[in-house]
Order: sequence, then C-alpha cells, then structure tokens
Amino acid sequence: MTVRQERALIGVIEGGGTRFVCAVGESAAAFVERTVVPTTDAATTLGECLQFFAAAAGRHGPIAALGIGCFGPLQLRSDAANFGCLLSTPKAGWSGVSVLAPFRAALGIPVVLDTDVGAAARGELAVGAGRGLDSLAYVTVGTGIGGAVAPGDTASRAMHAEMGHLIVRRDARDAEFAGICPFHGDCLEGLASGPAIRARWGVELAALPSDHPGRAIIAGYIGQLAAAIALLHAPHRLIIGGGVMADGLMLPLVRESVLAWLGGYLPRLRDRDGIGSFIAAPALGRDSAIAGAALMALDAVRLAR
Repeated sequence: MTVRQERALIGVIEGGGTRFVCAVGESAAAFVERTVVPTTDAATTLGECLQFFAAAAGRHGPIAALGIGCFGPLQLRSDAANFGCLLSTPKAGWSGVSVLAPFRAALGIPVVLDTDVGAAARGELAVGAGRGLDSLAYVTVGTGIGGAVAPGDTASRAMHAEMGHLIVRRDARDAEFAGICPFHGDCLEGLASGPAIRARWGVELAALPSDHPGRAIIAGYIGQLAAAIALLHAPHRLIIGGGVMADGLMLPLVRESVLAWLGGYLPRLRDRDGIGSFIAAPALGRDSAIAGAALMALDAVRLAR
C-alpha cells in the first residue's frame, strides 16, 4: 500500500543517559508516533532507534530529515575527523561512538546533531518558556548535568559547554561524600546528579522528605551553577529541568540558593521577584529537547529544498 504524504515528515531523537526518545511528525508540536528506547550499549540502543524510523516511514511516509539532541560530550565541529562522535563520557561503553554516522548511512537523509541541552534550549526559546525573549539558558539535572545557551553557534567553537563538570564549593554537611564523577570526583555532576544522589542517600531525590537536608545541599550546588550562568552569560531566563527537579519542590530552593550566592550583585536578581522571573521550569515539560531537535530537522529540510 502506498502512503500518501501531503507534508514532509521529520524524525527526532532525544538521546539521554537513561533513555532515547524517538518521534516522527510534521512540526515541533505535532508528532504522529513516538517510542522510548532504553539506553543500554550503543549498538543495541542506536539499532533499535533505526528500526523505529524504518518502521515509522513505512507507516507514515518518507522522513525528510532527522534532528538529534544527544548527551555528550560530542564533537560538533563538522571539519573534525570524529565529527558526530561522543568524546570521553562517563557513560560506560559510549566514548568514541558515532551518533551521527549510523543514521546518515541507513536513512540517506540530512541528519543534524546537537547536545540534548542545546536542543532543549532551542526548543524552549522558540516555543516554550523563552518565547518572545532574545536569549535563554537551559540546564538539565538528571542522569548527568548539562547546560546550554540559546541562541548559540556551538559548531563554531572548540567544543560545546560542559557546565556539569564545574567545580563547586562543598557544603559542609556533605564533606564525607567523595563524588561519583570518574574524571573529577566532586564536580557538580559528581555531587548533584541523580546517580550521585542515589549513591549518597540510596533513593531518588523525590523520595526524600521535603525537610531532608539533602534537598538543601543539592539546591546549593545547582544554585552555584545558576549563579555562574547569570554572571557568565546573562541570559534573559534560565530554565532548569531534568528528573532531579521534576517533583516541583526543588525550584524554590534553587531560587533561594541563587539569591544567596549572588549576594545582591546583579541588579535584576536582587530579590525574589527578579529571581522568580529569571529561573523557571520547562514550559514544554519533558519535550524541550524533542521540540528543539524537530526545529533542527525542519531547518535541514528547508536548506535541502
């Protein structure tokens, strides 16, 4: 049976440390099908993603372009020999893996790549919590910690930002925990990511009581990153998402932490109203990176015409 297709379909992937979300649709908000692939070894994970797109094309029609937002670090310079490959990542078995090549070879369509947080920042700026603003930063706190600023031309830099590996001041209540980052030990990701929280307290952050000191400790670390972003990049808004932030109790604690770390230095971030406007949850929920990857794919379709 021939599938009639009135508009170009695009494929999108959000590749995370826990799961890969794959979808097919017509826009950043209209998807006709999606699936979730657990992140296991690279060959299995990418192979299952490829199977989804092959089957989806049979059901819905040809896919014109694919946008991928993937965990990093990634080589995003198109002139590099390892363009599209993961660099030294804490994710076991994924260092050196090409995220780009398998899809280009199998699908034969334009494939565009960014970090998952880069895609999320783009999605939130265009159609989410940053709509109408000129700039936005996005941070995710989950299996790993990462951040990006939009608009941004990552491909023109030596590499993308690795905000999750900043060294932060230790909370005195947290002095005995060594941290879990295989590269730095107690960098931000080593102290405040989901796996670091489980290593310390044996449960997800959401399972800790609202008055557990662990919440204030983690909020203090994330607040240091937020303050650094405000000082370094001065975006109009900072979106903080990811599984660690998902229960809704952490955002007020992070805002209070940022107020304390900035100490009244930045005029627009001296009070709770200013901080409340600056730091927000993702308007797109868990679809921030999916929306951004869709926008990347749509740009690729336009360029190919």
